[in-house]
Amino acid sequence: MEKLKPKLFSVMKTYTKEQFFKDVIAGVIVAIIALPLSIALALASGVGPEQGIYTAIVAGFLISFLGGSRVQIAGPTAAFATIVAGIVATKGMDGLILSTILAGIILVAMGFLRLGNLIKYIPYTITTGFTAGIAVTIAIGQLKDFLGLTYPAGTVTIETMEKLSAVLQNIGTINVQALIVGLVCLAILIVWPYINKTIPGSLIAVIVGILMVQLLHMNVNTIGDLYEISNKLPQFRLPSFTLKDVGDVLPDAFTIAILAAIESLLSCVVSDSMINSKHRSNMELIAQGVGNVGSALFGGIPATGAIARTAANIKNGGRTPIAGMVHSITLVLILVVLMPYAALIPMPCIAAILFMVAYNMCGWRTFVNLCKSSPKSDIIVLVLSFVLTVVFDLVLAIEVGILLAAILFMKRMSEVTEVEGWKYVDEEDDPDSLALRVVPDHTLVYEISGPMFFAAADKILSISLKEDTACLILRMRSVNAIDATAMHSLTELLEKCEKKGIRIILSHVNEQPRKVMDKAGFSERIGVENFCAHIDEALEAAKNK
Repeated sequence: MEKLKPKLFSVMKTYTKEQFFKDVIAGVIVAIIALPLSIALALASGVGPEQGIYTAIVAGFLISFLGGSRVQIAGPTAAFATIVAGIVATKGMDGLILSTILAGIILVAMGFLRLGNLIKYIPYTITTGFTAGIAVTIAIGQLKDFLGLTYPAGTVTIETMEKLSAVLQNIGTINVQALIVGLVCLAILIVWPYINKTIPGSLIAVIVGILMVQLLHMNVNTIGDLYEISNKLPQFRLPSFTLKDVGDVLPDAFTIAILAAIESLLSCVVSDSMINSKHRSNMELIAQGVGNVGSALFGGIPATGAIARTAANIKNGGRTPIAGMVHSITLVLILVVLMPYAALIPMPCIAAILFMVAYNMCGWRTFVNLCKSSPKSDIIVLVLSFVLTVVFDLVLAIEVGILLAAILFMKRMSEVTEVEGWKYVDEEDDPDSLALRVVPDHTLVYEISGPMFFAAADKILSISLKEDTACLILRMRSVNAIDATAMHSLTELLEKCEKKGIRIILSHVNEQPRKVMDKAGFSERIGVENFCAHIDEALEAAKNK
């Protein structure tokens, strides 16, 4: 069983001075990358810019310290932006803090219950659908700042469709200077990786954007125009709440927890392949939980493992959790020294950065490929998850997506479960009949294939009994599982046979079905002598009835 032990404690046994210097360099570089992203994601989430930094500092340090991955870098991510913005708009900061704390507690419980592997049971089509949907909602949410639009007082822009409607209604207020700044920054973000892969393009875009607005005296909104900037260190804050408040935010807490678990474990899987390592999924969930609780209590927002920052950490030599801890400490220094200058960053520049984040996370090639190559049922789940995320919200998308995927899965499983009677042929009609088994007179043989569960339980009752039938043999070698509903149907079949004086013999019952039968009292009722290990033994027992 997987150990509940942080990777930090394991890697320190063989830690070297050379690796320490590599981790420090990687941590500093990742912090520089994380700075503009954390600010941008905080603004997209409807909170102050410093709260994104608080998240990267507190959650980033705790998750690296306690995490089950050697190289995971945690902080605010785009996946949470729309959820957080919705919670802040409807329930305020106290609602966000409470839901994030509850999400952290849920994640810790998942880790201790060793549910790390259960995340793999969420279909790929759902994660692809809602990830693409989140990317679209982020992009729509940034159109206002990218185009420099002005909205009338009282315009409601909480939901994605409300934001899109407001953009279309106020498109005539476009600020050409803001658009120019946004386009220049976007061009830098696209082209810069081809020029230099060491210095992050987002940092260059921020510097160029600031210089354009300040030196050319452009009429463009900056962060300082819209938000109050603080370079104070994160402070402990416990919100006041009631049981009713807990009930109100619980659905949001579950969504945050599930999303954090999915994204962080996906990031771990990707990083494992890059460094040939193996993460501890349950310990990672515990760390994610502790990190989110810590982030909420110190003024941050939900956090999870960030694939892009984790990959940057690996590429720059980071190989232990020390790099993630250095990244957090570096951000503390940046917060204190450089945060006041964040007020100069133009809003179109932030929008451009988030456009790139949305593009990188949307996975449109994967989306299109799934639509071309997947079964119709999977395409329905994929598209529905995407549409619900964009038109409504992620909570509904995940709930409906998982429910629909489960229903479609059960339908497919019921279709592969078969209950077929053996065909009886005369020896004269079939020259190969010497190879066939001889079925005694007045005996029916039915072969059951596939799992016997509630969606296929009715097939058991479809077995037709003839007037002269004296014995029914059920061959169950291909039945690897049975549930309570199917067990109930099997009991009904037994009762029908008992009324007609028909003996039931079971052939080759596997371990799980036999345990269920024993527990339900079915084995005792049918009689141990009617369980046969092989079909030949069952046919012999029917012959000697």
